[in-house]
Amino acid sequence: NDQFGIVRITCSNQILVVIQVFYRFFIYPDIKLSLISILLLFSSGLSAEDKPHAPENIEGATIVSAEEAIDLILNTPDLIVIDARKKTEFVKGHIEGAINMLNTKMQRDDLEKVAADKSGPILFYCNGTRCMRSADAIKKAKKWGYTNLIWFRGGWKEWTDKRLPVVTD
Repeated sequence: NDQFGIVRITCSNQILVVIQVFYRFFIYPDIKLSLISILLLFSSGLSAEDKPHAPENIEGATIVSAEEAIDLILNTPDLIVIDARKKTEFVKGHIEGAINMLNTKMQRDDLEKVAADKSGPILFYCNGTRCMRSADAIKKAKKWGYTNLIWFRGGWKEWTDKRLPVVTD
């Protein structure tokens, strides 16, 4: 039917949102596009419940809590801490001494510049259990031959929930 169009948006939780826009009420195409853009913007956001959970474990990685991460930071001088979040999140706050290395942009040579010893300890974190960035970064590091991988799975959420010290840039 040429009197209306249907825009369908499929969310990760398999909810189908159907928005009917009746074109006969709009004379100008740019108004139709603007309305559709606004509707898509408001309907496509995922709530926290819709976001996937990070895996419970990653083969070859040791999972630590915030307290264990602090102990490692204080007592392991050669520990490298990688914050796999976006730069905009990193500058708002991060663990002292952490190096920002976004998982999607992390390349082998980037990691080798900060962690030449593939058997040295590297702690990875991101936003928490609803964030997949640190898990992805660990899988890459493992594929590149790194063997002493530590995963602070609770990440930034656990760190800030426990009111642990943060550094801002």
